[in-house]
Amino acid sequence: MSPSQIIVMATPVFFALIALEYAVGLKRRRNTYRLDDAISSIGLGMLSQISAVFTRLLRVGIYTAVYSAVAIWPDHPFWTTWVGWLSALVFYDFCYYWLHRAGHETALFWAAHVVHHQSQDYNLSTALRQTSTGALLGWVFYLPMAIAGVPPLVFGVVALFDLLYQFWVHTEQVRKLGWFDRWFCSPSNHRVHHAVNDRYLDRNYGGILIVWDRLFGSFQEEDELCVYGTRKPLQSWDPLWANGEVYWGLIKDSWRTRRWDDKLRVWFKPPGWRPADVAARFPAPAFDIAQVQRFAPPMGRAVQWFAGLQFLALLAGVSGFLWFADGWPLSRSAVVFTVLVVALWAIGAVMQGRIGMGEALFIECAALSMASAALGWVELHRLFKPLTMLVAMAMVLGHARGTGGLQRDLGLLLGALALSLAGDAFLMFPGYFIPGLVSFLLAHLAYIALFRRQVPWFPSQRALLTTLGIGLAVYAFLWQGGLPAALRAPVAAYVLVIALMAAQAIGRATVQRSATAIGVAVGAAFFMLSDTLLAINRFVSPLPMSQVWVLSTYYAAQILIVMHIVRSEPAPDPH
Repeated sequence: MSPSQIIVMATPVFFALIALEYAVGLKRRRNTYRLDDAISSIGLGMLSQISAVFTRLLRVGIYTAVYSAVAIWPDHPFWTTWVGWLSALVFYDFCYYWLHRAGHETALFWAAHVVHHQSQDYNLSTALRQTSTGALLGWVFYLPMAIAGVPPLVFGVVALFDLLYQFWVHTEQVRKLGWFDRWFCSPSNHRVHHAVNDRYLDRNYGGILIVWDRLFGSFQEEDELCVYGTRKPLQSWDPLWANGEVYWGLIKDSWRTRRWDDKLRVWFKPPGWRPADVAARFPAPAFDIAQVQRFAPPMGRAVQWFAGLQFLALLAGVSGFLWFADGWPLSRSAVVFTVLVVALWAIGAVMQGRIGMGEALFIECAALSMASAALGWVELHRLFKPLTMLVAMAMVLGHARGTGGLQRDLGLLLGALALSLAGDAFLMFPGYFIPGLVSFLLAHLAYIALFRRQVPWFPSQRALLTTLGIGLAVYAFLWQGGLPAALRAPVAAYVLVIALMAAQAIGRATVQRSATAIGVAVGAAFFMLSDTLLAINRFVSPLPMSQVWVLSTYYAAQILIVMHIVRSEPAPDPH
């Protein structure tokens, strides 16, 4: 059984203990759970585990290579005795202590570890909140075990045990445990570790044994109420931003500083250190524990139900992925991984109010349509491809109902989507390429009429010449690559129309200079890219994983255009 499958088998136990802790909290009137925070934390744990499918080879491969090349006592029978297993566990915990300590004392390692500390709640769901980037460098700290000759299998088992042990210490419902607290990582000791209080900061790093902290001067007793989170709050339910937030800050500071040594130093100094010139030009507010407030965007009952049901569906998808992914080709794992990440992001965005429930379904259906096509799941593709456009049309109609009727802009958008739906339907079946081409040509004409609203025809000559030039180059490439004679005229008309659509959208953006207009222009550019890839794949040379590239760019175009146009429509005046 692979490590991923063991995690799947342990998942019901995790949730049973979470339910028990929640029940105890309610009974004691000390509930420590919030739906949005728990979904965010467990979602980050999911992301960590599905990412590990790709990074595990790096960690295990490097460890095995070092073990095979330089182990002092390779294949020694000692490590398979009970004393050897126990020694390997203690050895691992010692290495983990120093990795964990580096995660708080070095900015680069903190950038990975920060994910585990971002929650402002402290409960068993927080234990599942794990980094997706820690494996990229964390393996360095375990190389002493490989050099000492700890076999890879033994290393893997004790690593899993050490990780699972740490689950139960993330709770406020278990108070101090007397003698146990003096020797082992316990709930009391680990609460200190997660707190941002001055006296608790960067303390109690031990995974199983707290002895390491007592030996190396990093121990702190729990003696005041803990305030949880980070000193620079995340303020987001976005799982991608949670993993990238600190990296982005380091990149910006490294770019902005004028001193070349500071550009490197910023990555290896303690978290919070900034070059003097950057700190002067871009000052950060001082931390004040009295001003800490929980991040809690309002969520209506409908959003709560939507997020909960989406989370359960995603949990099933992640469990299936982890169970089978180790036996899949890398390309299949990457496609399914993409869908799961999109769904994770969408749930967080809905809970945060960044997108609506309809927009989330639109994005998720698009991802499922792309994945089902790429993986050859024909029947599912025939379901999700039309469903994606139907959801988009339902969004437009719903917005029209809420804004006083189907105005001309929304009518043109609805027409473009209906024609796109027809084109999608035709292209799913062999022998209907021409009807599909005509449907999409008409859809692009509707988009041109939509983008013409409130601006002149082709207001940017540079954009018009650029898109026509690109279209001419693509057409020449298709002609040279063997475009059938019967299709030369229809394809030429299609290339011309889509170039004009992109030119109109980009020109509109140069006039209006709004985020909405720019988003629509980017969507139009994605349309050109998608159709170019489709044509090259069909008429010149098959592209590897063509469905991924063609459909991902196609749906990126539709999503950007639909969401920006819909959001640009003003709400009706209540008076």
